[in-house]
Amino acid sequence: MSFIIYPAIDIRGGKCVRLIQGDYNQETVYNDSPLAAAKAWEAQGGAYIHLVDLDGAKAGHPVNDEVIGQIAAGVNVPVQVGGGLRTVSDVKRLLSLGVSRVIIGTAAIEDRAFTEEVLGTYGDKVAIGIDARNGYVATRGWLETSEVKAEELAKELAAKGAETFIFTDISRDGMMQGPNVDAIVSLAKSSGRTVIASGGVSVLDDLVRLNEHARNGVGGAIVGKALYTGSIDLAEAVKALK
Repeated sequence: MSFIIYPAIDIRGGKCVRLIQGDYNQETVYNDSPLAAAKAWEAQGGAYIHLVDLDGAKAGHPVNDEVIGQIAAGVNVPVQVGGGLRTVSDVKRLLSLGVSRVIIGTAAIEDRAFTEEVLGTYGDKVAIGIDARNGYVATRGWLETSEVKAEELAKELAAKGAETFIFTDISRDGMMQGPNVDAIVSLAKSSGRTVIASGGVSVLDDLVRLNEHARNGVGGAIVGKALYTGSIDLAEAVKALK
């Protein structure tokens, strides 16, 4: 199984930004044009673009549709999107904009009927985002922590048709500490599905370590801050993992 690096573009107010540990008060604007950012990552070898609608995550429904549609149309690589997807019509709309895969996060915990419906209807076009704090699932843009264990949720949803999980260890996100490799591999093994790592990737060696577990179901890593600060060079990383 090949390991994919997903450059992350977090969209807020139509701009490409980064938050520290999901804190909406700690924002850095990296690019006024998310489309320009996406094209730049594609030019450097990015094979799949990861978009987060931060406004959507907070509002509970997609907000930056226009920008997302522009990016999906403006690059020649697939795009996946998360942030506030809680209805079938929202999922349908984003997929109709040319998005290749949508990510269901909070709703995977709070609205199981919806989650099972979109998995049944759209199959591998739906990834499940599991954000965890100390092994337990966090929801609503990380504002709340549930009583649900990440591995149990993954097993349940794998049985309902989920093929891909995106796992974020909140304590590592944006802190440049390195990903929680053990937790990621454990989730892949227990669910028997592909897990994409998110949060904490800060140097090329983090990607190399994750790539060593590609055969165990670690399908890639979402990289944000490290690309924007230059601590990882995307073109170099793509070459190193070939």
